[in-house]
Amino acid sequence: MKAIDKLAFVVNESKEGARDLADRLETIAQANGVKISHTSDFPVPHGALDDVDACCVIGGDGTFLSVASEATRCQIPLIGVNRGTLGFLTTFSAENIFERFSDVLAGKYSLNFRSLLECETSEAPVSLALNDVVVKSSENARILHVNVFADDEFVTTYVCDGLIFSTPTGSTAYTLSAGGPLIHPQAEVVSLTPICPHTLSNRSIIFPSNVKLRVENARPKEPMLIAVDGYTSLHVSEGCPLTIRQAEKQLPIAQKVDYSHFDVVRTKLKWNGGYAGDSKDV
Repeated sequence: MKAIDKLAFVVNESKEGARDLADRLETIAQANGVKISHTSDFPVPHGALDDVDACCVIGGDGTFLSVASEATRCQIPLIGVNRGTLGFLTTFSAENIFERFSDVLAGKYSLNFRSLLECETSEAPVSLALNDVVVKSSENARILHVNVFADDEFVTTYVCDGLIFSTPTGSTAYTLSAGGPLIHPQAEVVSLTPICPHTLSNRSIIFPSNVKLRVENARPKEPMLIAVDGYTSLHVSEGCPLTIRQAEKQLPIAQKVDYSHFDVVRTKLKWNGGYAGDSKDV
């Protein structure tokens, strides 16, 4: 990979140790002749990543998600350093980043491209989601009634607490908690998972990546609320459909050369393949 000459830092200073970690990494970058800029604002302001070669995000997955849209627009890789909890996206730990950071700056990293979803209504600009687009009633206590179409073909009417439209990357996030499938990040698919559906046979549906999905409110007097990666909230008035499709651009993520997706999944989800009891009792 190309060596990094200009590096932006995005630091979530609310995370314990994040600012100190950023200071140490900035010192290493400067010692390697790298020009740096930094911000603690997120979501990252438009233009904040212009004219840099990469962006180092220090925080949790939420911080990483808040930078994804701007990094995709600029097509620069994100280097995620975990100072949160699970850290599926921030694949470098605070411990191993120091032994690898100089190598990363020299271009010794692998690039992994992740698909995103774009959602659009006639009332709001296009928004990008690295994880998911969640549709719920704008009043939390109300049940959602929506009609879903795939390439103009009617799928079904959902009566549920909400719908989660997820990328493969987002399959380890909210949709996993709602009973959705784990999907390899390189799979070219879009998943739809209902939240607490009133019909027990309503389960996740996997669509091809070129699908165009449309969500129409079956009860227009009860407005919908759309959350994009947990940040952007769009209120949709009566008669305004939501369209969801895979975005044309993908997000480049810088990962260690020996990165293993399943190693991350095993570690984060605490898979061990063992038995709960003593093997002698089996």
